[in-house]
Amino acid sequence: MNPLKTNLQRAALVLACASFLGLPSNTFAQGRGGQAPATAKAAAPIDLTGYWVSLVTEDWRYRMMTPSKGDYPNVPLNPAGRAAADAWDPAKDEASGDLCKGYGAVNIIRMPSRLHVTWQDDNALKVEIDNGTQTRLLHFPASAIPQGEATWQGDSRARWEFAGGRPAGGEGGRGGDLAVVTTHMKAGYIQKNGVPYSANTVLTEHFDVIHEPDGKTLLLVTEMIEDPMYLARRYQRSTHFRKQNDAAGWDPQPCSAK
Repeated sequence: MNPLKTNLQRAALVLACASFLGLPSNTFAQGRGGQAPATAKAAAPIDLTGYWVSLVTEDWRYRMMTPSKGDYPNVPLNPAGRAAADAWDPAKDEASGDLCKGYGAVNIIRMPSRLHVTWQDDNALKVEIDNGTQTRLLHFPASAIPQGEATWQGDSRARWEFAGGRPAGGEGGRGGDLAVVTTHMKAGYIQKNGVPYSANTVLTEHFDVIHEPDGKTLLLVTEMIEDPMYLARRYQRSTHFRKQNDAAGWDPQPCSAK
């Protein structure tokens, strides 16, 4: 049995059942004695920190290279989205300085890259990506998001989702995942070949850590993209990473329009 296929099926089930379930965004699982943990770091049901390398096991030609103009068979674009994608011109992006349109929050996880995840503070995770030299900050409810203009990585609100009411900080817990909702993004590309998403896009992600029988640790990131301007319906896709022991292969590179 293909473990990656199994994990994708598992993620689809988790998303179908979870989908935020109407849970309050500022809710953490209760610790022993009914006390909520003081910080998001203390409440963490899974460990996302460390170095991760992407596993390109599907959509190879859309991820390892820039597809040709008009090559977007799996993206549910509406007529406006198709018109924008078919008008893609990387030379115009270069001339306008928009080299990072394919490296925004919606697509950066799909890029062949390495992630470095650390705690910026007790209520914010920092995700550095070497391909495009991008940094995402995932803010938990107790952390204030700085106000300002829209950016490529947008404003990300994170919360832990606990499996079976896991007692945070206690032993014998059953884990959980990280749910992230990102808005306030600059308009960019779902694929590097000009497949668009607008500044009104809402990106919902679930980060799930999977421990394989062979000792490897995988990170499964499932994203749901909602954009009424360019998409006919919600677009969902999943991406795998494998945990590394160290920073081997870490190689920051600038954004490229081609």
